[in-house]
Amino acid sequence: PAEEAEKAGEFGAFDDSDNEDEEGGNFVWHVRTALLEVKKGAITAVGELAAHTGAAFCPHLESVMQVLQKAASNWHPLIKCEVADALPSMVVPSVAAHHNGEIQWVKGDVSSANPMSQHTSAVVSAVLTELIAMLKDDDKTTVAKACEGIQSVIELCGPHALLPVANECLTSTHELLTKTSPCQINDEYLGEVPEDDDDHDLVTQAACDLVGGFCRVMGAQFAQYLPQFLPAVCEYAKSSRPPRDRSMAIGWLSEVAQELEDSIFDYWKPVFLPATLAGLGDPSDDVKRNAAFSAGVCCEKLRERVIGDYPQILQGLEPLFGIDPSSGESAAACVDNAAAAVARMIMASPGNVPMAQVFPAFLKLLPLKTDMTENETVYTCLLGLLQVQHPDALSQKSELQRIFTEATAPGSKVDEEIQAKLRQAMPALQ
Repeated sequence: PAEEAEKAGEFGAFDDSDNEDEEGGNFVWHVRTALLEVKKGAITAVGELAAHTGAAFCPHLESVMQVLQKAASNWHPLIKCEVADALPSMVVPSVAAHHNGEIQWVKGDVSSANPMSQHTSAVVSAVLTELIAMLKDDDKTTVAKACEGIQSVIELCGPHALLPVANECLTSTHELLTKTSPCQINDEYLGEVPEDDDDHDLVTQAACDLVGGFCRVMGAQFAQYLPQFLPAVCEYAKSSRPPRDRSMAIGWLSEVAQELEDSIFDYWKPVFLPATLAGLGDPSDDVKRNAAFSAGVCCEKLRERVIGDYPQILQGLEPLFGIDPSSGESAAACVDNAAAAVARMIMASPGNVPMAQVFPAFLKLLPLKTDMTENETVYTCLLGLLQVQHPDALSQKSELQRIFTEATAPGSKVDEEIQAKLRQAMPALQ
């Protein structure tokens, strides 16, 4: 088979017409595994070359794109999936050549001039056209890869990349979340959609991540689509769903809050608050972890507008303080995110947190055990309280000294920049 590929020319082997024999008017398909592997390997190679050779790959973009566009309609899922994986890499050489490796874009800004060069815009358009078409494929792995590819391209190139294809892209993604896309309808017809199926989870997770990408690129502009997407994603937060689905849905809500900020306020009471409180009481540590993050982010972004809900949020967080962090990584992360949530609530509105009761319990959770991404939040909160000489912080100098000493000890996972700030503050704790 490899020899046949060679005879067909460098990439001629992508044409599968030689895999059909006509016998008495009927077509008989012969799956040649070795040939498929050769094709798959070639596609992988061009994707890796584009991703890692930068501007030097630009002269080859046109011919390679033609090959990938043809391979995208291949009958075999193995090939289509590899094409979906390789396509986003085609944008990288153009960005390297015309933008010094990075496009400077502003979230949600489509009124300013397009920051993409004409060449990059053309490549992005061609790549997204193929990937969006693949969202309609009947193979789940291909669809999941297409979601990942679209997310990669729009997060690299910004809102002007998404704008021309936004409606089609949003519609197809919504169909994936509501399980009405071709790859899901086929399974439903065959009776093959168990809620805990790995492939099904692969598709919904990729679609959910893609919507998170829409939020990062569109910002507040995405708020107009929340009436459609909130119900679709919140279906996965129901108690009847598997833990990973519930965790995915609550995690997505926190992403939306982070990127849309106060644009989510209209949906705080009917959606975000009840979903977050339910998540805090979930039996799964992974769900609780994401719910704690959601609670903190929502309070951070909505600030004074949600202070009336602080008591029930703190009540929901309180049981997380008692989780044993040594019982597993998810448990430790759950405790860390609960601590970070309290830190965000304090920074957003310190006067509405009962500091005398909450602050000592908060300090007992520190230093963080596993989620080091929350160190900046926690220590910014503590340093801020010391800077304004908050009485509850000053009354806990010995605890703060313990925390700062552990956070700056040899082998600490706290970033050096934060450690430097803590060392600078330590003399005031004497």
